[in-house]
Parts: sequence; structure tokens; C-alpha cells
Amino acid sequence: MKSKTTFISDISQKEFPIADKIAAKTIRNPILALIQNDYPDFDEDKFLSIGELNMYREKYISNYLLVEIGELSNLENRVIGSLNEDKSLVSTVEDEIGIRTIGQKVADKVAAFGGSWKFIILFGVFILFWILINIYIFLNKGFDPYPFILLNLILSCLAALQAPVIMMSQNRQEEKDRERAKKDYMINLKSELEIRMLHEKLDHLIMHQQEELIEIQKVQIEMMNDILTRIK
Repeated sequence: MKSKTTFISDISQKEFPIADKIAAKTIRNPILALIQNDYPDFDEDKFLSIGELNMYREKYISNYLLVEIGELSNLENRVIGSLNEDKSLVSTVEDEIGIRTIGQKVADKVAAFGGSWKFIILFGVFILFWILINIYIFLNKGFDPYPFILLNLILSCLAALQAPVIMMSQNRQEEKDRERAKKDYMINLKSELEIRMLHEKLDHLIMHQQEELIEIQKVQIEMMNDILTRIK
């Protein structure tokens, strides 16, 4: 027969001083749920020692800290993953437009060369050379005497052909600009949505932390009160 100064814990089935006896109905619900997770038969009519209760209090605090660290890591991973996903969104415009045809490549090269100082200098030298040959070498009786009708014809034909080719290249450039504008819009919209989601996650995390911290403070106060009671 057990002594009146001791009791048997319903958790460990060990004998403890009666002063350490704690009723299950006085235990806070989060810690009671943690105990019942290990001992499903532990109900409000059962008892345990203060040492066992403190062990589960410490376990509850440790579990909370581990969960919080995990939530912060998951949040950080979501942000990093979201940033990495931007690589697929900010793909090059050339890839989305498709492979250029031979005509488009020629148009781009003609436009690039026709709009450069190299073309202006070379064409100016060609015209000057043409005029000097006909005036000074052929004494204005050559293949294209003054007023250089053949040269005017060549210039007119060149302008007539060069203009639509340059316009083709400009149209392609406008198409690329439209694709870039669409990309900018999509990136801005995605960024705005991600910022909103991030704010919601942070608000939820802060509220959750506040509730858990209040619960932990209550548990710590109970532990301090138990220690003070044992000291007295």
C-alpha cells in the first residue's frame, strides 16, 4: 500500500512526493494535448508530477521554436524560388518571336549598315569618285556626263529598295518592343502580386507568433510560480 505522502504518476507509473502532484485538469490545453499525444489515456482525471509537467513544458517551447524556424526557412525559400522563376518570365524576346527568316536577317543587316557612318562615308566616296571620273578623266564625255543621269537613276533605285528594307527591320523592332512592353507589364503584375502575398504571409506569421508567444509566456509564468512555491 502506497504512503499518503506519495502518489503514483499516471504517466510514468513512478512514485513521487504528494507535493509534486499535478492534476491534468489544471494543465494548459496545448501542453495537455502534447501529453495526450504520447499518452492517449491521460484525461482530466489523471495526475502527474511537477517534474514531468516541466519536461512537457520545455518540449512545448522547443517544438514552437523549431516550428518557427521552419516557417521562416519556408518563407525564405518561397521568396528565393519566386525570384528564380523570374528567369523563365524574363526570357529573351528573340526566343518568343521565333527564328528569323533569311529575309529578316538581310533586312536587319541592311538597316544596321545603312544607318551607320561607315555607309555614309563609303557612299560619299563612291559618288565623289563617280563625278571625278566623268568630269576630269572622261572630260564630261564618259558613260555618265553631267548632270549625271545614270548616277541619279542609281541613287533613286537604291533609295527605292533601301526604304522598304529598312521599314521591314523597323517593323520587326516594333514587334520586339511590343513584346518587351508585354514582358514589363507581366513582370510588374507578378511583382505586385508577390508583394501582396508576401505581406499576407508576414501578417499571418506575425499574428501566429504573437499568439504562440503569449501562450509561451503563460507557460513560463506557471513554471516560475511553481518554482517560487517550491522555494517557499
